[in-house]
Amino acid sequence: MSDRKLRIGCASGFWGDTPEAIGQLVSKGEINYLVFDYLAEVTMSLMARARAKTPESGYAPDFVKALAPWLPDIKAKGIKVVANAGGVNPRGCRDALAKAAAEAGIDLSIGVVLGDDLLPKADEIRKSGQTEMFSGVEFPGDIWSMNAYLGARPIAAALDAGADIVITGRCADSAVALGPLMHEYGWGDDDWDKLSQGSLAGHLIECGPQGTGGNFTDWQDVPGWDNMGMPIVEVSEDGSFVMTKTPDTGGLVVPGSVGEQMLYEIGDPRAYLLPDVICDWSGVNLEQVGPDRVLVKGGKGLGRTDSYKVSATHADGWRAVSTLTLAAIDAPAKAERVAEAILTRCRRIFRDRNMGDFRQVSVEVLGAESTYGANARAQTREVVLKIGAVHDDRTALNIFAGEIAPMAISTAQGLTGFFAGRPKVQPVVRLFSFLQNKADTPVAVEVDGKDVPVAVATSPVHLDPPAAPPAIAARPVRTRSRCASSIWLGDAQATRGISPISASLRASRTTCHISARLSAKRW
Repeated sequence: MSDRKLRIGCASGFWGDTPEAIGQLVSKGEINYLVFDYLAEVTMSLMARARAKTPESGYAPDFVKALAPWLPDIKAKGIKVVANAGGVNPRGCRDALAKAAAEAGIDLSIGVVLGDDLLPKADEIRKSGQTEMFSGVEFPGDIWSMNAYLGARPIAAALDAGADIVITGRCADSAVALGPLMHEYGWGDDDWDKLSQGSLAGHLIECGPQGTGGNFTDWQDVPGWDNMGMPIVEVSEDGSFVMTKTPDTGGLVVPGSVGEQMLYEIGDPRAYLLPDVICDWSGVNLEQVGPDRVLVKGGKGLGRTDSYKVSATHADGWRAVSTLTLAAIDAPAKAERVAEAILTRCRRIFRDRNMGDFRQVSVEVLGAESTYGANARAQTREVVLKIGAVHDDRTALNIFAGEIAPMAISTAQGLTGFFAGRPKVQPVVRLFSFLQNKADTPVAVEVDGKDVPVAVATSPVHLDPPAAPPAIAARPVRTRSRCASSIWLGDAQATRGISPISASLRASRTTCHISARLSAKRW
């Protein structure tokens, strides 16, 4: 095995992340790959609606706009790019980027991954009796988007075919990093531990600076929020890697911050299901090997499933939310009464017009500590009233939106702060998830408009998990954030606190096995 290390930096944790991250990574990150994660479930529905109005849209235009000025540097440095910015229109994103590259006089080979969009199969899937995998509800009628989480093999195939930039639609967030690793190191579809480690590398950087100290429980320790360093992984051929960030930037990379990101949204750390591999991260070791450098190893792969997770979105009524300020004596009580008056008035109007009641209402008096219930201690003369409602009829919520401002002259003195005007009535978008057989999900790859063969492994493989580590007695740990919490990852059970993992990881700044506490040392 060679000493080669592949440096992958992530420039986006969501659609709307700072465009400054690209320049930071390209100019001083010394990276081989620049990757982006844009897609959340609701994001797909927004892109689908945009494409319905304008066929050439439906992708993340921010990606093209932000990347274009850096294309000369990317080309000169030989940096390759992988992004799921294609949304529901990867070809449209490719065409827009190709146009920008041509205008800049840059010759780039662009690949796209297709096959995740299952919307054309909606009727067929509905007739099959498909139900939601968590709630068991029936398949909805008005589907806006429906996309399978594809894996990393199609990305690797596009890179194998010579693509400088690969654009995908919906894929597993970590796949944008795993794909380059499979391509560069020749990892096979059954290199389970390597696939698990590569997926972990992708998972740690997929949320951008959230992996380098953003949202960290011990936020007081994190410097430079105004210039947070974007995450970089240095991955070796055996799958072990160092988590770090762009030099001379803000942020903090320590076992605690890395560990919190590792457990983010994975469910059971012994069986995190991804398209390419079933990951067991319960035995991962995090070791501080230098300032803002954490060595990560120990991830295991337990085979793969024969299905993709599919996320569909659909319309489910309408909503409107507004805020207004009350600055006066007895402000909390006045705010509660104003909210009651708004809702009561609207309900009377609804009855007069033979309209149904609100499906759901939400009233929050921000500043009065109402969420603390009997433990509220606030004594305040200024609050913000946040009031929202859901209704099946858009007309009803237009009435609701129009009956908020009149309260300024018909209720209590001190009502102000209608800064945004009438609230906008928007559709409620719901998520519907189910499993789709991989064999029934044709995946295609194009590079420069030409088809590229791709073979996605579809047969299920289930390996026996490693023996569980010895049981560890629960010991509450006091942290600076006053989170008293313990964690047992060997049993995949954790008490809930401000951030459960911080209790076990905060105790070790240097080395930590996520199911045990080890000695600590500060760099």
